[in-house]
Parts: sequence; structure tokens; C-alpha cells
Amino acid sequence: MGRFTKLAEGFVSQREAAGPTAVAAMSRCALTRDGGIVCSYIVQSKLGVNDFKPMISRSQDGGLTWVEQGFIWPHLHERFSSSCAISRAPNGDLHAYGKRTLIDRPGESAWSDATQGLKQNELYWARSTDDGRSWSEPKVIPMPIAGSAEAPGAMTITRSGRWLCCYAPYNTFDPKLKVDRSQVVCLRSDDEGKSWKHNSMIRFDSPDSTGAESWVIELSDGRLLGTTWHLNQKDSTDHPNAYAISTDGGETWKPTRSTGILGQSTALAALPDGRALFIYNQRKHGEVGVYLAVVKPDESDFGVQANEIIWSAETRTQSGTSGGHTQWTDFSFGEPSVTLLPDNTLLATLWCIQPSGQGIRFVKLKI
Repeated sequence: MGRFTKLAEGFVSQREAAGPTAVAAMSRCALTRDGGIVCSYIVQSKLGVNDFKPMISRSQDGGLTWVEQGFIWPHLHERFSSSCAISRAPNGDLHAYGKRTLIDRPGESAWSDATQGLKQNELYWARSTDDGRSWSEPKVIPMPIAGSAEAPGAMTITRSGRWLCCYAPYNTFDPKLKVDRSQVVCLRSDDEGKSWKHNSMIRFDSPDSTGAESWVIELSDGRLLGTTWHLNQKDSTDHPNAYAISTDGGETWKPTRSTGILGQSTALAALPDGRALFIYNQRKHGEVGVYLAVVKPDESDFGVQANEIIWSAETRTQSGTSGGHTQWTDFSFGEPSVTLLPDNTLLATLWCIQPSGQGIRFVKLKI
């Protein structure tokens, strides 16, 4: 590393290779009012199975050691497969944003190879006012267009109080349903989730282009920054990740631009000086692992100032497939996120199924 120095590495949550919750995925962290960190993630029997269960672990020493708190909504496990990402609002409340899918039979798949689609699902949000120790019941966010939702990113609560979240429209199991996948949808609410408006945060010119693993944040100067994995939905090839900026709180978005970075996911965190952290997977182009970039974007250029690998993977997939989007149930790591801590260190987390261990891994860094 050049711009980043690794301070520590370990596991937030480690899973056994076999068992009812053998896989842990989609880790997201948020700071609590009492100076701690909570990390949300999902556990499941194996990748692709429709049995997601959201959990939380917490740390009181800057992310070096972790204790599992447990499941968020255990009473809903038999009815819904649910995933969510947590974030902190300016007032200190924690918000969960995610998707959930009805479970019709145990062990069913949430993915259709035939349609390249997700089982029909719905978006939801929830809130915690006690640092993530208890949560409100999930409340559904109506989806404004046909299709399922792929939504691993966190909700952003702006300093003005607007709620923002984004998702990538996906096909469902219905081959006759036409889904406008050449966009990433941004939802916004000015009444704390009672009603929602929407528009296209990212819009691609080609009908073959689509997004995944998208994210939206508020920069320190009040602009919004949205990013997405940009891929060809027909042959699973990657384009450089895409981004867009809004200067009016998400009412409108500037034209979609290329980040110039050829990665396979996106997650963001704002820095106090107007810059942002951009973290992503790399399974296909160059050294395999998780990369972190420091960027200062404007409407025409992503402004990459540093871009380095922060975690090297032993394997990119579990059985040697290409690492393309259509082989996502064979991935062996992914969905990284990064959090700026009060001491200006960085905490990156990801899920991994590696020879050296599987679960939610963390890497602590300083710039």
C-alpha cells in the first residue's frame, strides 16, 4: 500500500463451513451515540438460497473486537428472507434499509438463471433509537416501477432531513415481465417514510447496460453522489463503474458519467473535506481483492486521487468460475463497505468464503 496503511485485520463474525447459517454476507457499519460501532450483515444456509436473516454485531474498541448481538427480527424468519444495510442519521438514530422476499418453501432459490432475475421482493425501512439494540417493525417502501429490487446500499439521511435510498431494478421469475433495467432508481422522502418520490439517479444510454450494488451519499458540501456497478446484462461483461451527482437534494441528477474504475460493486463514505471514499470488489481485472479509492468528484470527472488494494483474496470464486455477474452464487468474497471512525481511521468490512476462513472480515486502515 502507498496511500493507506493497514492497522489491523480480523473477523466481525466467523462462520463454520457447514450449518444452518454457514454463509455471512453484506456487512455495513454505523457509529453509535455511545462511541461504539454496530455492524449489520446477513446469514444464510448458502449463496442463492432464499433464507436471509439479518444480524448485528457490535464493537466498543474501534472495531478490533466484536460481540454478536443476534438477529434483528427473528419472529419474521419463517415468513421473509430479508437483507438490510444500516446507517446513521444526523440525530444519531440508526436506519435499516433493505429488501425482503416471501418464503414459499424452505430451501428455495431466490435467483432464476432462466430469467436472470430475483424472486419478486419488496423494499423496506426500519429505525432504531437505542443504538441498534431494538428496531421498529419493517415498513414497506412502494416500488415505483415493475420488477424486483437489488438493494445492498444504505439509506442516507441528509442534514436537511430528507431520506434517500437507491436500488437497481431486476428481472423477476416471470419471463413475460418487461423491466427497465438500464437505470438505478433513487427514492426520496421528506416526511420520514410516509410518502416517497423517485427518479433515475443513474441512467444508461444502452438498453443492454444495467446497474448493481449501488450507493448514494451526501457529500460535506451538500451535493449528493451516487455510484453503481455498470455491466452488460446480456453477456455479464463489465464497464467502468458509473456515477452521477445531484446539486438539488436528489430532485434532479446530472448526466451519468464513468468513474474510470473497472470494479464489480460500489460503496461510498463521505469525508469531511468534500472528498469521498469509494470501495469496490475486483474479481476480473488485475489483482483479486477489495480496493479503496479517495475521490473528489465533479459533474464531469470522478477525481480519483488514490486507488489501492486493501485486502487480497486467496480465491475469487468458490469453484473457479469467471467471476462474472451471472456466476454470483459462486463468488467467494464481496459487498465491501467502509466507515470513517471518530479518530479518522477507516474500517472496511466485507464477506468472504476463503480457505483461511469465512464470515464477515474487517480491515482497519489509516490514510
